[in-house]
Amino acid sequence: MAEQANKSKKKRPTAQKREIQNLKRRMINKSHKSYIRTTIRGLEESLTEKQAENSQSFLNKLFSLYDKGVKKGIIKQNKANRKKAQYSKLIKAS
Repeated sequence: MAEQANKSKKKRPTAQKREIQNLKRRMINKSHKSYIRTTIRGLEESLTEKQAENSQSFLNKLFSLYDKGVKKGIIKQNKANRKKAQYSKLIKAS
């Protein structure tokens, strides 16, 4: 009885394929989110150093990354809109 409990069921080929696809997608999504965080750090640094041109280019890049994230299904639409409004408000204030 104990020997049967230790045996795991063999995965079907489609389940194995889905697992591989999920791992690949997870890595892609993780790298995209990391790139967004890096761009945000660059934007915040340029705001503290009062570099208007540099901060505007970071903002444009950030908007593009959020839009692409929404298109790919990595980020929800409402979160992207909220963050874009938040950072554009910061730019206008500085």
